[in-house]
Amino acid sequence: MTLRDPKTEDLTDPENPKAGPAEVAGDSADVRGSSDKVRGGSVGDAGGSDKVGGGSVGDGCVSGRSPQGAEHTAARRCDPSPRSAPEETPRRAPGPDGTAPDPAPTAPTPTPAQPKPKPKPRKRAALLTTALVAVLALLALLSAGVGAYDIPLTDVLASVRHHLGLGGAPLDRVGESVLWNVRLPRVVLALLVGASLGCAGALMQGVFGNPLAEPGVIGISAGAAVGAVAAIGLGLSFFGNWTITVCAFVAGLITVSSVYLLSRNGGRTEVVTLILTGIAVNAFAGALIGLFVFFADSGQVNQITFWQLGSLAQATWPKVLAVLPCAVAGLLVAPFYARRLDLLSLGERPARHLGIDVERLRLSLILVVALLTAAAVAVAGVITFIGLLVPHLLRMANGPGHRFLVPGSALAGAVVLVAGDLAARTLAQPAELPLGVLTALLGSPFFFWLLRRTRRKQGGWA
Repeated sequence: MTLRDPKTEDLTDPENPKAGPAEVAGDSADVRGSSDKVRGGSVGDAGGSDKVGGGSVGDGCVSGRSPQGAEHTAARRCDPSPRSAPEETPRRAPGPDGTAPDPAPTAPTPTPAQPKPKPKPRKRAALLTTALVAVLALLALLSAGVGAYDIPLTDVLASVRHHLGLGGAPLDRVGESVLWNVRLPRVVLALLVGASLGCAGALMQGVFGNPLAEPGVIGISAGAAVGAVAAIGLGLSFFGNWTITVCAFVAGLITVSSVYLLSRNGGRTEVVTLILTGIAVNAFAGALIGLFVFFADSGQVNQITFWQLGSLAQATWPKVLAVLPCAVAGLLVAPFYARRLDLLSLGERPARHLGIDVERLRLSLILVVALLTAAAVAVAGVITFIGLLVPHLLRMANGPGHRFLVPGSALAGAVVLVAGDLAARTLAQPAELPLGVLTALLGSPFFFWLLRRTRRKQGGWA
């Protein structure tokens, strides 16, 4: 007698009528044993067995009886996960009066502690702008009155109102001469130079995409000073009062363009390359200034020394008028690039995807930076670290958004330079400290701290 494997083939083949009774009987006995095992099992969570056509269903396998009367198991794919009967929700017993019971009380969900709301960026920017304007006005009034010849604050206000036709009273002859011919031109020039350097620093850092860019650090101030010193040493006067400004502008433009081209590598500007290029440009500019000093006479040597140290001691109204158009033009144009600088801070590729012409934007801003720096250097000489220190202080206070950073850097730069000029005039009376030396003494430790902080965050320069 030949037995068949029930796992691979049905025991009863309806299409094979020649199957012998012995084979069928043997197969039926085999299947009964398997069916008994299946009936002993449980189905689902009910623990019983469902009967289909006289057979049993267990674990998804159906046992039934064929038309010929032989039992067989149909090979079907079993469900890998047993199906369980849905759980019934226990019903609560009715109350003594037959009414439905009250629902079970639920525990109240604890509400998470709400964080304290931070001041909105616009509100913070408005507060900082108001504070900067107030401090600038106060420092301007103090700088106009404090000095070797003290003028009370009320007399300063009275004289200003008198010249504006708003009442007030004029001062004596000496007081009027000191206030309007010495103090106020110096205050106005400090405002223009400080605003130009602060705004140029913010633009420079946005263009190069790193926090260490500054007109003085990368050599643009020294390059502009070379143009001004060349105009003095060679006795150039083809533009009248504008000659020094034009020469400083051209030299500054050539310097910043050279630094930008030399510091780019693989389509981006590296911080280390930028600083090293600035060191080389500063050294070369110092060598050129030394040559002009060697061939200059005594009068020209004094003027060249003024450019090297930086000072506002020779401020006059004609110099204010000479630098005013360049400074005002640069300060008015710079805020319109704030939104594009924010997009550029995301990276060159995302900025291009957002519709920004990166190269055109950088060339335009380089022209604005050169204009602002040349205007400042043409009348005040080399004054460093204003463009580096001011934007970083504002970023710490309000974040990196350029919509406030660019105009805020102009205001803060004016505040810093007016305060520095006041300190330079009053700390060593009757002598006067060079303004560029004073700003370098204060800015160098800050620059060193910034280098250490940036290196610690990045884990090194490699």
